[in-house]
Amino acid sequence: MVQPLLNRTVRKIAQNHASLFARLGAHRQTDFVIDPIELPFALHLRPDPERLIFRAVPRDALPPAGATIRGGFMLLLQLVDSDEDGDAAFFSRDLTITGDTEAVVRLRNALDDVDGSIADEAAALFGAPGRAILNRLRRSYHNHQNGV
Repeated sequence: MVQPLLNRTVRKIAQNHASLFARLGAHRQTDFVIDPIELPFALHLRPDPERLIFRAVPRDALPPAGATIRGGFMLLLQLVDSDEDGDAAFFSRDLTITGDTEAVVRLRNALDDVDGSIADEAAALFGAPGRAILNRLRRSYHNHQNGV
């Protein structure tokens, strides 16, 4: 059920932000595993415009990864939109990075260059329900971060 949503989202984001791929250079062929620790699966991303992959993967069937990024779901979402300091999250151990750190830095820099919010754009693909869910997640994360 998750995979069709991921496919739709990644294709639209790639179409709207083709410059992301140029920033990645040779790391377009890097396989990233993004592991939101609260979810029952991880995500496999290969940001190659010719063979774009973004799929949910059971943790016991992860592909070989050039880099793995692990953290809380909302932290990862905030990092996508540059709303969270990746260095601070890494040094506080809220974020774990293994493998090719240069690839992760390139991915981070490419995302930083995007105008607007990728999360908002992805949520908008699903209309009012998508936007409402994202807003609820953000409020919940903000409240959690502030001890509310």
